[in-house]
Amino acid sequence: MAIIDLVRWQPQDGPTIYAYRFPQTNLSTYTQLLVSESQEALLFSKGRLMGKFGPGKHTLDTENLPILRHLYGLPFGGKNPFTAEVWFVNKIQVFNIDWRISRLPMHDADYNTQIPLYAAGQYGLKIIDSEKFLINFVGTRAVFSESDMTEQSRGEFTSKAKSAILQFMMQNHIGFKQIGAFLDSMSTYLRDSIAPFWSDLGLELTKFYINEIDIDDSSPDGRQIREAIAQQSTMSITGRTWQQEQMFETANSAISNISGAMGSGGSGGLLGGIMAINMMNGMMGGEAAGGGVASDMMRPQYNQPTFGPSSPQQPAAGGNALPGQPQQKSPQMVYCSNCGKKYPSTSSFCPNCGNQYNPCPQCGTDNNPHSRRCVSCGTTLGGNAGGVHCPNCNSPLQPGSVFCGNCGQRVVSSDTCTRCGSTLPPNVKFCPKCGNRRS
Repeated sequence: MAIIDLVRWQPQDGPTIYAYRFPQTNLSTYTQLLVSESQEALLFSKGRLMGKFGPGKHTLDTENLPILRHLYGLPFGGKNPFTAEVWFVNKIQVFNIDWRISRLPMHDADYNTQIPLYAAGQYGLKIIDSEKFLINFVGTRAVFSESDMTEQSRGEFTSKAKSAILQFMMQNHIGFKQIGAFLDSMSTYLRDSIAPFWSDLGLELTKFYINEIDIDDSSPDGRQIREAIAQQSTMSITGRTWQQEQMFETANSAISNISGAMGSGGSGGLLGGIMAINMMNGMMGGEAAGGGVASDMMRPQYNQPTFGPSSPQQPAAGGNALPGQPQQKSPQMVYCSNCGKKYPSTSSFCPNCGNQYNPCPQCGTDNNPHSRRCVSCGTTLGGNAGGVHCPNCNSPLQPGSVFCGNCGQRVVSSDTCTRCGSTLPPNVKFCPKCGNRRS
């Protein structure tokens, strides 16, 4: 077998190689060892370290390796063969080794529940003790790359990193919402916690960064939690509550059922849609008392009775009335604006929930007292902003009413304001327009 005269290692482009074993072992005292910058060469023979060589050109003779005389009995001078393994160690500093830890359960301080997290970042390593690195980490492999190192250390690294992250967050009472503000200090804490692990392997942890900590949505639980947090953020921005979100979803589902029923010609989908709207209206009964356009839009609109004339030629419902006298309303069925159940229009209050009947002056539909427009015909409603009530039955009066819509009592007197000429309601002491005292 030929004796090797020159031993060197020239790394090629590709993955980072930390340790490389020269394939030939037949050396001699004339063999030249060439070590490049950022490299260190180690010679092993018969299980013992023969010597270390830094960057430069070295001759493997008995002068540089006195142990050769002890191991092989080689004399000075001459070309004496011997057998040895030559290892090249790459001592370059690497800063971009990626790491990622998933399935990191944490009891969150913000949401007071367990949240699955993942953490990811980068770190840098440098070999500071080549002998310890080769003996404790590399072993008998001929080539030891970056992927070999990360794969071999994954278990212990993951365990230590998980413990350090959870300890830091618990000790400092950090919740998921504040994690981003502590990434730098958390990186320093983890680096100090993990550095001894690498030091025992002959490595120095030069850099350690946590780039992100976020919800681990690789599992169904994580995806559900991420969606819940996103929904909470949306509701916080839009100002809606969870109950309102459920109402909107129910309304959309009901509208879809109605559209499907009308498109297919079936009746089951339509009935189901109406039942869904009824259920939604019952759910928002408490909010209905608050009134407003939003609550009116969410209520089911049924066919309401019409009390006004259906055409210019037809008289109003209730038959002929004497001029100047209130029309007698024939009993009609209306739907309560609060509970959605029917009752006669002659009732002042709903017999099912006790809600006061607030009819539209145009069509008679029951409206929320705070509504500005009728939910059925769109007629502008005064909402009784002036606080005027019927002197007979104390029912709210719409602006401009001549007769009370509840009892039929005439409510407009011939009294007029002496200052502005406006007609004065019978129960006011001051003119609503100019404030003049009633004479």
